Amino acid sequence: MINMLRKLRSDFPAEYSACVFDAKGKTFRDDLYPAYKEHRPSMPEDLAKQIEPIHEAVRALGWPIVVVEGVEADDVIGTLARRATAEGMRTVVSTGDKDLAQLVDGHVTLVNTMSGEILDPPGVAAKFGVPPARIVDYLSLIGDAVDNVPGVPKVGPKTAVKWLTEYGTLDDVMANAPGIKGVVGENLRNTLAWLPKARELVTVKTDCDLTSSLADFHRLEGGSEDKDKLIDFFARYGFKTWLREATGESLPNPRAQARASAAPPAAGGAAAGADAGPAQGGLFDSAPAPAQIRYETVATEAALEAWMRRIETAPLVSIDTETTSLEPLQAQLVGISLSIEPGEACYIPVAHRGPDVVGLEAYGQLTREAVLARMRAWLEDPSRGKVGQNLKYDSHVFANHGVSLRGIVHDTMLQSYVLASHRNHGMDSLAERLLGLKTISYEEVCGKGASQIGFDQIDIARATEYAAEDADVTLRLHRNMYPQVEALPGVHYVYEKIEMPVSVVLQKIERNGVLIDAERLGAQSTQLGQRMLTLEQAAYEAAGQPFNLGSPKQIGEILFGQMKLPVVKKTASGAPSTDEEVLQKLAEDYPLPKLLLDYRGLAKLKSTYTDKLPKMVNPATGRVHTSYGQTTAVTGRLASTEPNLQNIPVRTEEGRRIREAFIAGPGNVIVSADYSQIELRIMAHISGDENLMRSFAEGEDVHRATAAEIFGVAPDAVSSEQRRYAKVINFGLIYGMSAFGLAGNLGIEREAAKHYIDRYFMRYPGVARYMEETRQTAREQGFVETVFGRRLWLPDINGGNGPRRQGAERAAINAPMQGTAADLIKLSMIAVQDWLERDGLGTRQVMQVHDELVLEVPQAELERVKVKLPELMCNVAELRVPLVAEVGSGSNWEEAH
Repeated sequence: MINMLRKLRSDFPAEYSACVFDAKGKTFRDDLYPAYKEHRPSMPEDLAKQIEPIHEAVRALGWPIVVVEGVEADDVIGTLARRATAEGMRTVVSTGDKDLAQLVDGHVTLVNTMSGEILDPPGVAAKFGVPPARIVDYLSLIGDAVDNVPGVPKVGPKTAVKWLTEYGTLDDVMANAPGIKGVVGENLRNTLAWLPKARELVTVKTDCDLTSSLADFHRLEGGSEDKDKLIDFFARYGFKTWLREATGESLPNPRAQARASAAPPAAGGAAAGADAGPAQGGLFDSAPAPAQIRYETVATEAALEAWMRRIETAPLVSIDTETTSLEPLQAQLVGISLSIEPGEACYIPVAHRGPDVVGLEAYGQLTREAVLARMRAWLEDPSRGKVGQNLKYDSHVFANHGVSLRGIVHDTMLQSYVLASHRNHGMDSLAERLLGLKTISYEEVCGKGASQIGFDQIDIARATEYAAEDADVTLRLHRNMYPQVEALPGVHYVYEKIEMPVSVVLQKIERNGVLIDAERLGAQSTQLGQRMLTLEQAAYEAAGQPFNLGSPKQIGEILFGQMKLPVVKKTASGAPSTDEEVLQKLAEDYPLPKLLLDYRGLAKLKSTYTDKLPKMVNPATGRVHTSYGQTTAVTGRLASTEPNLQNIPVRTEEGRRIREAFIAGPGNVIVSADYSQIELRIMAHISGDENLMRSFAEGEDVHRATAAEIFGVAPDAVSSEQRRYAKVINFGLIYGMSAFGLAGNLGIEREAAKHYIDRYFMRYPGVARYMEETRQTAREQGFVETVFGRRLWLPDINGGNGPRRQGAERAAINAPMQGTAADLIKLSMIAVQDWLERDGLGTRQVMQVHDELVLEVPQAELERVKVKLPELMCNVAELRVPLVAEVGSGSNWEEAH
């Protein structure tokens, strides 16, 4: 179980996590049906003895334990999943229980850590023959022998699927029972009175009365395991390998992560694709394998000299590192692998250790200091070309030892990304797809679970096979993909002029980090807690009684049972919903829902930011060092992780105050530069609409101009409310908003919303034309492009179901705007860094957030930066409308806005 929990956390990193156990005693289902689970044998004595140690281990691993009397663990899981969905989160449920397939939807996925099976909605349909919404009906018909819930006699999965496919729902099957022939038809008719009870028994409750809120399950990034408790636990129960690891053994090598990285998660407003089926556009083809493989261990000065002579004259060298940690700024070098020809590579071990490592005596091992001293000149030579897989990481590793890796000219991860951003860019996946090669996995070399060891403990010969293969395969992948990149001018431009150079800039920004005022965050956390107590008391007064603000059941009883507020919608179990959407609707007319929303918002701010950020400060620098993922979002946008600095809320005063804790060092100020209305300007450029271009060219307030046209008034007569409507329409339509969506957003009738959209397209006919042409282009070629030629693939544009296809059509319209904005900000980062280094300034880029650059600027350079920064940002590209960048400064990030 410890292995499973650790693997789950490694494979599916989550901000919130909980481990749910069944409570002792009866549940509501026993009251419904006394024979429920009566055939199930009691727990074996040997297993019962492990319950308390298991709970102890789970807590030490950092998993909150949840046990709720009167319901089953499944019901608690269902309730937590629905709450998370209401908060806009995605949920992974680790289970082997088929009953929980009923929870699966676009937000909830099942993972079986025993079998490796992952079930999303298509996966559920493929496994059971019915979609998640019909799982309850399916289980009602076939019954559950394990829980002693009878179904229809003689009806198995095939018959159940057949009936549900033919008739629709369980109710429809029951309604059509008189016409179903044969023995099964008779059995169905004899079971009609029972089926509603069966359905109630197999339905997972999603509205349990929980004393906990989601905030209680927040996990600290950087690790929430209690090391001291784990050491004590491992020592007490004789887990020697885990004990050795916990007391100082090396962490698993991060190349395992780079080699087998998962497909990019959905981000940037477009769906991410899995690796099923051929690549879009036939971009990837297999390549012939080399005639022979020669991998060498370099363990003597003579062998190192021989390889140095080779790489010092080679036009391009593949390089890779093996290390001790997944954390870029903490990883220590264990070895270096090199390749200059396919099938030929070497591994230079520099920090393998311990008496159990085979080969240290036979091979010997050069010291890390000696190898880096000999290689430094080549590593730091910008004229010596290097290729690698995610070299941003390797650059950090070398920088940790005082070496600045230069000459990075190619990166196979980025080549894969620009060719097909929706695919998997891990080396193992690329090797199998493009080269037909099954590479050595990290687990094959280091073991897995409790027996896994660090790479620095690996036998030298085995380490050479694995590490040299990294460099060899990377070189072969480059030779496969780069010709394809070169053959597509737009893709080549994005790769050579945007992705490759910005990767180098991102590495510098990550190392710069941003200074955090932990004391201020602590004070804000205290204030948020006090404000939450005030809101709690106000909620008690509004309700006329105390209640648990984190309990949907209690909230529902008060809002709908006692206060008789209108029911907006219901949960899957039929209870009135109390999710955020419902509370927002009710808050328009009633005070208590507004108080509940305010409380939830503050609780999220406290747990996610004010409590968490101080714990993520690097003690050596006093700064937070985020990691920017280049290949996560299909649109080209960067993704900030550990911590995520891009989702700090700014729409509330409390949210904006969090940015006050991002400060400048002594003698410095924070400068923020933000593109103004960038996506609307890109829409004007791409669509070529004359009225929209003229508004921007003449410096008009584009929202006011739109309002004047839609409402038929002079620009100076436009009211603030009319301008707000126009702003929603301007931005909503570039995200593919429908009349229905606009009506909901503005709180108006659908016909009125349709009228406004019609008037908008009369004012901007070029925009309407662009939208229709883009949909058609996307259907024909499967992708759309940014202004610079970045390809944005839309796998569902032709093959998805209705909602997914409609989502792909909306993405087709918006992706060129969002992708072009991403390209522009990356070009700006490159231009700014070039200027700072060329002029020898002390100013540093410290963050990139959406369309904004954040810099830490010495006071003496402030005026110079404030003049030059918008000039650079506005001149990285020439569009048909002017680009505008607004610049501000202050002692902290919030003041700079």
